Amino acid sequence: MSQAICEIITDVPVSLVPELTRAAELAREEKSRATRRAYGSDFQIFDAWCQARGVSALPAMAETVAAFLAHDVETGTRPATLGRRIAAIRYAHKLAGHPPPTDDERVKATMRGIRRSVGTAPRKKSPATAERVIAMTFGTRTDLKGLRDRALLLFGFAGAFRRSELVALDCEDLEETEQGFKVTIRHSKTDQEGLGQTIAIVRGSVACPVSAVRAWLDAAGITDGPVFRSIRRGGHVGNRLASQSVAEIVKDYAERAGFDPVLFAGHSLRAGFLTSAAKRGASIFKMMDQSRHRSVETLRGYVRDAEIFKEHAGAGLL
Repeated sequence: MSQAICEIITDVPVSLVPELTRAAELAREEKSRATRRAYGSDFQIFDAWCQARGVSALPAMAETVAAFLAHDVETGTRPATLGRRIAAIRYAHKLAGHPPPTDDERVKATMRGIRRSVGTAPRKKSPATAERVIAMTFGTRTDLKGLRDRALLLFGFAGAFRRSELVALDCEDLEETEQGFKVTIRHSKTDQEGLGQTIAIVRGSVACPVSAVRAWLDAAGITDGPVFRSIRRGGHVGNRLASQSVAEIVKDYAERAGFDPVLFAGHSLRAGFLTSAAKRGASIFKMMDQSRHRSVETLRGYVRDAEIFKEHAGAGLL
C-alpha cells in the first residue's frame, strides 16, 4: 500500500512535497488501523501474485484482478475475504489516482460467479455465553497471567467488547462506582472519528468482572496506561496486549474448559454477551447500548439464534 501513497507525490513541485506527504498520511487515517493493516496485507498478496506472473499490480488491468480472484478462490479463500481484497485493490488505486479496475464489469461478474458457486454463508464462531465464560474462568491460576486472563475474559464478555476495543482500554478510561465500572471507549468500529462512548460494567455475583479487573490491576501494580498487558518471562508486566492475543486467550481457556478451541475466537466474548442477554429477554435497545451496534438488523441475528426454539411453529405438531 506504501507504493500507492508514493504515487500521490509523484511529478509535483518540490515545494508541495511536505504538504502532500502529510495529506497522504491523513488520507490513511480515513480508515481504522485494523482496516489499514488488513488492506495492506491483502494488497501485498495481490502484488506478490502479480509479480510472479510479470503483470502490473498498480495500476492493474481488470483482467488481472479477475484472474487473481479466480486463482484465490481455488486455494480456498472465502468470498468475504475476496471482497475485502477487492476493496484493498480499489483503495490502493484511488489513493494513487488510478481508475479502480474493480469497477469493471468483468471483475464484478467474476465475484458474482464466485458467490453463486461457493456460497457466502459466514463461518460463525461459537458464542462464549455466560455459562461458558464462567466455566472457562473457573479455577484460573492466581499468578499474574491467570489474574490477567480471568479479568480479560470476564470484562470482555461483560462489555461486549470487540477485541481491538478491549486491548485499547487505559486505566484512565475506567471509573469505578458502587454499581461497577463506567468505561469510556474512545474509538471503535462504529466511532471512527473518536467521539467516544460510555458503557457500564455491572458487578456480578458468580464471576464478577469488576472484582476481576481490580484484582489484576492491583496485583500488577498498574495505575495508569494500558489495562491489559503482556506478561514477560519471570512474571514481569510488559506492554499493551496485542488484539490477536485476545483470540489466543479465548481459545486457550475454551480448550481448558473442554470446548473445541477451533470454534472460538476473540469475537466469541462479544457474541456470547449478546446471545446470553437475548436469552434472558433483554431489550434489544439496551443490548445496543452495550454493544454499540448502529443497526437493529445486525442484532436481530443474535436474538433469533437465542430464541430459535422459543414458541416454535412446529412445536406439538408431531
